[in-house]
Amino acid sequence: MEFVRFPIVSILEDMLEVPEEHNEKSRNNPSRAYMRDAKAMAATPADVIEHANAYVFVVDMPGIKGEEIKVQVEDENVLVVSGERQRENKEREGVKYVRMERRMGKFMRKFQLPENADLEKISAVCNDGVLKVTVQKLPPPEPKKPKTIQVQVA
Repeated sequence: MEFVRFPIVSILEDMLEVPEEHNEKSRNNPSRAYMRDAKAMAATPADVIEHANAYVFVVDMPGIKGEEIKVQVEDENVLVVSGERQRENKEREGVKYVRMERRMGKFMRKFQLPENADLEKISAVCNDGVLKVTVQKLPPPEPKKPKTIQVQVA
């Protein structure tokens, strides 16, 4: 059985991959880093759900263990979900891949959190290959009561 690739897939992969023959300087080029991040983010679709008291981010993570997933808050309210999906290296004599379609490698997704996100109350649970990150909302600010100033008679 011959592995058939569609030309458009090869073209897109060539645009996004860093060729091995490039030297270290080229590999660390900011535009290459941007392309790696863009590729990792494009491969990590997510749903974002707003509840009355929280935001819930739902990301499919098939085949990834919870301890291999990193959830962080960085910069100014940016939620980052990242990790790496490894291919099983179980090549044996007489066994070879006929087709490789599952996405392997690094993944990452960034979300700008709203101002009312409580950065101290974030939880993440991975169950059956689905990661749910819950970010509680801060309580709404209480309306300011008018301050009464006593007028003195002079």
